[in-house]
Amino acid sequence: MAPIFEYFVVCGIGPEIRTLDGNKGFHGTGVMYLPSLLDQYPPSNHTLYPPPPPQLSTCVLPAGVEFYSSGFDSNDTSAFPRSYPIVLTEGDGSKIYVSCIAFRDPVSEDIAEAYRIPANSFADKCICLVSRLPSFRVLKNALEELFALCFSSSGSSKPLWEVVAYMVSKVPLPVPGKDRVLFAIENCLLFVEAPPKDGLPHADISFQPLVQCLDVDNLIKLFTAVLLERRILLRSNKYSLLTLASEAICHLIYPFRWQHVYIPLLFFSGVDYIDAPTPYMMGLHSGVDTSYLTMDGVVVVDLDYNRITTSEEIPSIPEPELSSFRGDLMKLLYPNVVGIDQMNTGLYSASEQYPKGDNKPWGEDHDLRLRLEFLKFFASILSGYRNFIEISATQVFNSQAFLKKRSRFTNQPPDPMLSQFLESHGFLDYLERGVGSDENNNNLLDKLQDAIGRGQNPISIFPSNAVEPEIVTISDPDLGVSGSGAKYTYDRFPSNVRTEEQEEKRRQILAAASGAFEYSGKHASSPSVLVSKDPKAESLSPMERAAERERMVLDIKVKLQGLWLRLLKLGATDDPLSSFEYGTILALIESDAEGIGGSGFVECIREHIHSGWHCKLTEEQFIAVKELLKTAISRATSRNDMMTVRDAVEVSAEMFKKDANNVSDYIQRHLISLSIWEELRFWEGYFDYLMERSSNKSANYASLVTAQLIVVASHMAGLGLPDTDAWYMIETIAEKNSIGFKQFIKLRGFLSHIQQLSIGYWGVTSTKTQSMLSHGLASPRSKDATVENQQPADSGVGRSWVQSMFSRDRASRSNSFSRVRRWTSDGGSSATNENGTPRKQDLSTAGQKRTQTSVRILRGHSGAVTALHCVTRREVWDLVGDREDAGFFISGSSDCTVKIWDPSLRGAELRATLKGHTRTVRAISSDRGKVVSGSDDQIVLVWDKQTTQLLEELKGHDAQVSCVRMLSGERVLTAGHDGTVKMWDVRTDTCVATVGRCSSAVLCMEYDDSTGILAAAGRDAVANIWDIRAGKQMHKLLGHTKWIRSIRMVGDTVITGSDDWTARMWSVSQGTCDAVLACHAGPILCVEYSPLDNGIITGSTDGLLRFWENEEGGIRCVKNVTIHSAPILSINAGENWLGIGAADNSMSLYHRPQERLGSFSSTGSKMAGWQLYRTPQRTVAVVRCVVSDLERKRICSGGRNGLLRLWEATINI
Repeated sequence: MAPIFEYFVVCGIGPEIRTLDGNKGFHGTGVMYLPSLLDQYPPSNHTLYPPPPPQLSTCVLPAGVEFYSSGFDSNDTSAFPRSYPIVLTEGDGSKIYVSCIAFRDPVSEDIAEAYRIPANSFADKCICLVSRLPSFRVLKNALEELFALCFSSSGSSKPLWEVVAYMVSKVPLPVPGKDRVLFAIENCLLFVEAPPKDGLPHADISFQPLVQCLDVDNLIKLFTAVLLERRILLRSNKYSLLTLASEAICHLIYPFRWQHVYIPLLFFSGVDYIDAPTPYMMGLHSGVDTSYLTMDGVVVVDLDYNRITTSEEIPSIPEPELSSFRGDLMKLLYPNVVGIDQMNTGLYSASEQYPKGDNKPWGEDHDLRLRLEFLKFFASILSGYRNFIEISATQVFNSQAFLKKRSRFTNQPPDPMLSQFLESHGFLDYLERGVGSDENNNNLLDKLQDAIGRGQNPISIFPSNAVEPEIVTISDPDLGVSGSGAKYTYDRFPSNVRTEEQEEKRRQILAAASGAFEYSGKHASSPSVLVSKDPKAESLSPMERAAERERMVLDIKVKLQGLWLRLLKLGATDDPLSSFEYGTILALIESDAEGIGGSGFVECIREHIHSGWHCKLTEEQFIAVKELLKTAISRATSRNDMMTVRDAVEVSAEMFKKDANNVSDYIQRHLISLSIWEELRFWEGYFDYLMERSSNKSANYASLVTAQLIVVASHMAGLGLPDTDAWYMIETIAEKNSIGFKQFIKLRGFLSHIQQLSIGYWGVTSTKTQSMLSHGLASPRSKDATVENQQPADSGVGRSWVQSMFSRDRASRSNSFSRVRRWTSDGGSSATNENGTPRKQDLSTAGQKRTQTSVRILRGHSGAVTALHCVTRREVWDLVGDREDAGFFISGSSDCTVKIWDPSLRGAELRATLKGHTRTVRAISSDRGKVVSGSDDQIVLVWDKQTTQLLEELKGHDAQVSCVRMLSGERVLTAGHDGTVKMWDVRTDTCVATVGRCSSAVLCMEYDDSTGILAAAGRDAVANIWDIRAGKQMHKLLGHTKWIRSIRMVGDTVITGSDDWTARMWSVSQGTCDAVLACHAGPILCVEYSPLDNGIITGSTDGLLRFWENEEGGIRCVKNVTIHSAPILSINAGENWLGIGAADNSMSLYHRPQERLGSFSSTGSKMAGWQLYRTPQRTVAVVRCVVSDLERKRICSGGRNGLLRLWEATINI
């Protein structure tokens, strides 16, 4: 049987002393120090037990460790030992229950000597019992007995650590409802049992502290806040009260479960978690200052003063349930008061009010009745909910129908509290656990509703305790034998026996701390001691680094869990890619050199799936999660972290299979398309894994290596790797393991054979991507379309979970291959190099120049670049001629600054930094003399371009500003997420008019200054056209079904690109849709109009660039370009030049020969005449925005790392 006690742990001051601020060494009393894990049983070197939670020492001493000049003092209550429970939550949601006793204990002599601590000093120490069973009483009783035994004057018959070892290793976990386990600590008899599983969940706590701290109204208010999953902070000056109140309220919401961050006792250094945007329930000591935190929307519950405060209103429970619920609680908690009130009204006599037992002290029967009252409340307010459970691909519960039925029954409109509760994670989790599972058979809520409907006593739903539990006695046969009656007494809590390695490490740490040169001289050969003389001795020691990393891991995982759940909770009108949650998760993944963010995010998704999540995502969430996983895999690949890569691929595959929008049969073929299989280091790691787990270790080494390489070769062939690539990797691994030529011949023959089998199944192909057309689906490409550098992309009705995370071509091929290998397309006519561009020997036929290009990195921003603008000649033209600032780039960032860059000054490109915004800059524009910017701070700022002085501050938007445009006549046009488009007069600093209103956030805007026509679109999926000069709205262009992210207006034509995977061409004058361009496999992020030939160019998240030709017979796709492997962010077209930028930091410049050169025939396709002119070497970066200067053949990209990458395509020509 499994033991009930997992660990006995001692925490306090160890040999490495560091303050909470990170300063090493002893800095006197009155300073708080980081606690360390000092001793444990089972010991750390025990292979059968996992280590304790790494954050345990920080959590059990949340305030840290303090030094004192004296120990226990009967006249000083602050010196008394403190007993309190804590609860830790692991990544999978499971809980660990810990009972703690903190006390003052003498500082070890060797530590005091090393750190020059005054003699006879004391410091905080904490002993803990850790268990998976929520048996707070037995944990508390057992720990108090051990503590009393240690400091008992009569002593113990065995060494204390032997008593601990026997108790932890021998006391078993009781069988629920069957066993009562008896065990003894010295002369004290203790017992533990667990109730049956078919009743209420085991709650080995008293609910009395909670109801004593809060009156009925505040108790109901806290209960409502928990149901609505608000951010809840409990405050008290007693550690035990924080944990007991948190556990009590979690039990009172049964059968629902708290789904979010749960830290009943928050360590003081983690107080910044309180400003986290995700729902949480935390407990914090009243002595911790939180005045510097914003705490917007946080529900603060002061348990010491019966007070609840919050900046956001908590909707109340609807009637008639509220009055009934409140009355029942009053009767239970204040029976005498209710009895007097009812006697005064003459309703009852005193003898009729309540049974006599109601006035007895609070006990377990009161706990049961309190829990039953809350369960009765759920039974009432959710009456008939089972009739509205629907098992479909889109929903589990028809909340709208349930609310309508309730409104008809109560004759009241739908209640906001109930509406919010039905959308909560807790309610959805309850439904998902109940549908199709055995848990539904033991559902006490359903049983209670049935019992009430039949008029039965609600108590009847609980199982009877007629069967007495079986007594299991655990006795210690060695009790009293050790030492023949000797007694063991202690003046301090003893240390466990250390191994020689532990003792030697402790001496080295203390020697380094005290500067013990004698010790260093005696062990001059020890590198770890010689380091103490080096200046680097001030750096972190291995143990300190481990503790620091544990805290960092905890911090990142807590944040990721909350951010992930928050990301999934975003509404249909929210954009995940621009959300705080997405940006923060991405930053945690990208900024973490050790990979904790990436692996933690993957682990977070895996645990959510294992907890029952069905992987339901909106299209916008799907794109966001895909991009996050792609980033995590890319970062893991760069670190050679194949474990995280494997886990991320498995999670992606699991989400792909569970996603209702996918076709499960596609999964194998999508896995075949992954570029990770081409990584040499992946197969080297897999080979090492096979060698480690090989059971035939006694075999000849060469034969063993050959056998495992055959396994590797089988997988390579099954995944469709080209023979040359597979053999190169097999050969490399074989050479490293020095096998003979006979084994080489055997491997070569086997690989050739298995490749023939693979060709027989898949057919001859140079690419691993297989056709999806076997399902009878029409190809999304036009029959006349031509494709550059790649085979046609796959089509399908489902999402490509795994495939869409990686390159559609060979652009992402690993650079780890040291040999240059060639391959050809199916047609055999074109050859490409490793970055997907035509090889040098083919360039003459393409008529293209391929010389080295120049790329500059511009540094200056400390946050992600979120907006870019290029100063064009048209903006700055005047009578004198072109201004010198034509060709400047202007960037905005999440660091709240705007910067002006002059590319003509190599090495000193940064001309000016404009400061004034307080949040992320989202949009930039300029004219001859001014720069204007819009930000998340809802403000539009106008600067003088020459003097960089702030001229105007335009305030009027009620949400973040998404678009700005400088117009002639000192006017500015702005649009924001409040759905308004405003015209401003810069000279008077006033809003001239709100020229347009949309029903949701505006994401894109176009304005023709010559005609006064304004086009704007966004989250409401409607393109709105206004005539500003006439002061009226011309059209509402309906047709898109999802957000419109891009818009382009030229003359009478408007082009829109949407998340519904289509682009549309509209007539401004007629207000009609002239064409629907529907060939992309993802949201269309940018559209462009080619004025010379009336063509359209579209870019999408699928990485494809499509060229459309507008003819009399309609519009058709005439060219597909696939050299980019990430979402296309920018398309900028001129008469003969075309600039493209993608999210993976790839850029490309296209050229179209002029017609006078005879490049086009009168009947030929003009749009198909665009030819790839040049593309720079790609670097690893994630790009937010791209802008082109076609006049000077420059393209500039802004990355999440704050760097600008400026490419000049004409250098060295």
